[in-house]
Amino acid sequence: MSSSARVCLIADGYLSDFANCLNSILNSTDSPISILVNGKQKTSELETFSKNPQINRVDLKNPLGWGNAINYFIDQESEDFLVIMDPSTIFISNPISKSLESFNSEIAAVGWKGGLIDVADEWRSVKDVGSGEVDVLFSYFIVFDRKFAKSVGGANPSAKYYRNADLEFSLKLRAAGKKIFQLDLPLKQERHHGYHDVDSEYRDKNSRKNYQRILDNYRGRTEILSPRR
Repeated sequence: MSSSARVCLIADGYLSDFANCLNSILNSTDSPISILVNGKQKTSELETFSKNPQINRVDLKNPLGWGNAINYFIDQESEDFLVIMDPSTIFISNPISKSLESFNSEIAAVGWKGGLIDVADEWRSVKDVGSGEVDVLFSYFIVFDRKFAKSVGGANPSAKYYRNADLEFSLKLRAAGKKIFQLDLPLKQERHHGYHDVDSEYRDKNSRKNYQRILDNYRGRTEILSPRR
């Protein structure tokens, strides 16, 4: 029996670019797609997709933070694997098939971009070392084992903002005993509104909060890290 996967997207403004991302997915794969419209917003750019049977859309009046949004998908969906991605990421062709083929019983997640925690920098930075086993993945595009993620408690509900919360989620999966891998995938990135166009005070404050939890909970636990390369 083949594994199933669902693409999970959070719609939170900049819906013209969101629609471009969605079109790239629809043109590349027949995997089901869930859209979480995160809080009250004008959604006219999404109406063209309203009758597409490949898409399931849920509108929330009260927006969820990043961690709770990821956990919503984990709890509500039934597929073996979930694809979490940022709307700035564009499919060039189908990256899901290659991602699913990469899994075995020892792997919890694979993704497009990631790296190794820089231990020499006291765990305060990440080094991109290319494809292979890594310590962390960035949420531009991550495919993970839904049941395993649920068994370890999912993403941290304290994470309001994505930045560094994706690294925390990665380390949580590794600390539970499984591996994660970075892959070379047919993707590209457009303007990352979730970083560049967010209030800088909000972005920096919540990024620091997320990373401080990493330092508090994981710094020094070298046994959970992947081999250095």
